[in-house]
Amino acid sequence: MPAPETPQRTALVTGASSGIGAATVRALAAAGFATVAAARRVDRLEALAREVGGRAVALDVTDAASVAAMAEQVGDVDVVVHSAGGALGSDRIEDGDPEGWKTMYDTNVVGVLRVHQALLPGMRRGGNGHVVVLGSIAGFEVYPGGGGYTAVKHGVNALVRTLRQELLGEPIRVTEIAPGMVETEFSLVRLGSQEAADKVYEGLTPLSAEDVADVIAFAVTRPAHVDLDKVVVRPVAQADAAHVHRA
Repeated sequence: MPAPETPQRTALVTGASSGIGAATVRALAAAGFATVAAARRVDRLEALAREVGGRAVALDVTDAASVAAMAEQVGDVDVVVHSAGGALGSDRIEDGDPEGWKTMYDTNVVGVLRVHQALLPGMRRGGNGHVVVLGSIAGFEVYPGGGGYTAVKHGVNALVRTLRQELLGEPIRVTEIAPGMVETEFSLVRLGSQEAADKVYEGLTPLSAEDVADVIAFAVTRPAHVDLDKVVVRPVAQADAAHVHRA
């Protein structure tokens, strides 16, 4: 008799309307997952969902009601990729905007908390869950002008490490992906102009969103007993957050 077919696993990706999130939806669909693309810009999500044959759902990770509505709409999922996040500003700490810091913390840290709490029961029921959190090298390095973002991403790193301990003994893997320089809308949103964003990547070849998505897809397709604990991925031209080689 032929072996029974393995049920298709479902992966939800937050922040899926652009950048690493959108690339991850494409990569996971190609790897055989049923995908749910979640973000605020629903028009982009719907186009992406049509492209990959998945679903789109509106989600604002800073809004508890939005998270609850998303969870009710999508039901149980097996994999959650927490890609929603971002940075605001590059001021020195003495000039930092407390409201900007609060926004970053709410999106990058509390947003993961809200979505995780909403979807964890379904992941437990599935028996083969995987939590993937998009961190950053800013989660373990610092640099001048990055105080707000590095503080937030250090918080993300602490959250992920705590999750590993709390979920120990359950069939749920936890992976942190920590990229260096990736050319997406990240710098445009952070710095407020295309000219300033272009200078960040001037003279070097940064990672692409697809590079990071490939790593995420690899992590979630390992055998169930294998957990890629933390993956750091940088462009060759970057040694750390403060040192890059420009041609």
